[in-house]
This record gives sequence, C-alpha cells and structure tokens, in this order.
Amino acid sequence: MGTTASVSSFELIFKEYYEGLCYYANMWLKDMDSAEEVVQATFVKVWEKDALATVDGSVKSYLYRAVYNASLNEIKHRKVKDKYIHMQSTEEPISEMSSESQVRELERKIEDAIQKLPEQCGIIFRMSRFRQLKYKEIADILGISVKTVENQMGKALKLMRMNLADYLGAILIVIHILIENFPW
Repeated sequence: MGTTASVSSFELIFKEYYEGLCYYANMWLKDMDSAEEVVQATFVKVWEKDALATVDGSVKSYLYRAVYNASLNEIKHRKVKDKYIHMQSTEEPISEMSSESQVRELERKIEDAIQKLPEQCGIIFRMSRFRQLKYKEIADILGISVKTVENQMGKALKLMRMNLADYLGAILIVIHILIENFPW
C-alpha cells in the first residue's frame, strides 16, 4: 500500500471504522485500552499485509471478523497469563528438590503427549525436536515430501499444545527455574 491513493483510502477506512471496532472489541475484552490496542494491531497487520486489496466482499465485515479473532486471541492470552500468575502466587518457594521433581514430572507429561501422537507425527516430531533435523533432512530420510513433514509437524504441535494445555503454567515455572539456576 505504498501509493498516495492507497494511503489516503486506508486513512479513510481507518477513520470510518476505528471507533466502532474499538467498541466492538470492548464488548469481548471489557477493557477499552485493550480494545484499542487490539484494533490498532489489527490495522497494522492489515496495512503490512495489504490485506484490504485482496478482500472478497465487505471491508467492514473483514475488519470486524479480524478484530473479533484478535479479541479472542487476546482473551486466550489473558487466561494463560492469569493462570500462570495464579500458579506463581499460590506456589511456595521452590527448593531444588521440588524443582527437579517438577522437571521430571513435566518430562513425563511431555513424553505421554508425544506417545499420544499418531505414529508418523510422533516420528517426525522426535526427528525435528530431539535429533534437530531440518524438514528437508526428515523428508529425505522418510522418503516423503517436505510439505508432508511441515503438515505433520503442524499437526504434532497442535496436538501437543492441546495435550499439554493444562501444564502451560508448570512449563513456564520450570523454564523460569531453569533460567534462574543456569550458570550464565
């Protein structure tokens, strides 16, 4: 959107929809400052991707849908953040012994989640994350396309996130412990 005409048309769209989008986002977020941030970030993304040039249909519908999705993402982010803060506030000071047991427990949960993956997803996930092979290397070894590796990794990561969602707070705490205890 580098041309003067497109800049001025973007400005007109921004001025026309900004306030309404903020009120719409506020319906979901219940915080006008957050709503404004979500709307501003949405407009930045739209501008950077030149998304309005490829909109099939109503620009208004596109913007409202984009703000709705961004608002839902913000709500999810808040829930994760709140869960982490709650876990930190209810935790007693963690000794080395308990942090080691937490790490072992988390490792077990991760291994359980990997075991639940479909066979090919699990193989590809292990090759990528544990053997640190590139997608091309995995594709060559397994005799499949790089696109198949990408799709299987996407599926594996989605399933891992779903299976470990309840442990996100614990994962963050363990990472925090490891960072604190790491000899920099």
